[in-house]
Amino acid sequence: MKSTTSTELLFSSKYDETHAQAYFEKHHDGFWRKLSDWRDKHVARKALKIAGEPPIVLDVPCGTGRFWPVLAEHEERTILACDLSQAMIDTGLKLRDPIVTEQVVTLQSSAFDIHLESNSVHSVFCIRLLHHLGKSDDRLRLLRELHRVTRSTVIISLWVDGNFKAWKRQKLEQERTQRDYQNRFVIPREVAEQEFREAGFNIKAHIDFLPKYAMWRTYVLEKNGAGYY
Repeated sequence: MKSTTSTELLFSSKYDETHAQAYFEKHHDGFWRKLSDWRDKHVARKALKIAGEPPIVLDVPCGTGRFWPVLAEHEERTILACDLSQAMIDTGLKLRDPIVTEQVVTLQSSAFDIHLESNSVHSVFCIRLLHHLGKSDDRLRLLRELHRVTRSTVIISLWVDGNFKAWKRQKLEQERTQRDYQNRFVIPREVAEQEFREAGFNIKAHIDFLPKYAMWRTYVLEKNGAGYY
């Protein structure tokens, strides 16, 4: 079974203007997605508070800016929005509230090779990317790049084991016919946490989407020896 490549996810090229519009709309589609979106944003607020309400945040990959309204709740915050797809960025700028986008500065760049100097931002906000990486080498490459650009913290989400949904997914994967391509992975918690440490982070906190049930876990990581200024 093949995993993703290091520098470009195999599905990333699909995010043209049409797919970007669909991506923007999907989180408003139906009661359960709206509820999930509400919980995601609640977790994000909590993580940002644990991270010390950082004044400059790199949102990567930013997609169409689903979390920009949350990031913009800190009125003095600069949101550096980065995505490989310019169509995703443009769709977000077009459809989000102008009051929110006033705080947004955009950057088209891969998360694996961010076009910023080292220690450029106070925190990196990296949501719903790591679970697409099935290989440890790929995850470490991403984590080391995030470590390079942040001065202090990284907020990152992934799928972890030790919950009902992960157990259910494992059973489903065992029943499926062998596939040539897979782009979502459950990462054992011990493996993920060891990779965080290997990349130069301490684990400041973690927040589960729904403890013991859902796979989503958000970590607040602190760069070893970090300081904001």
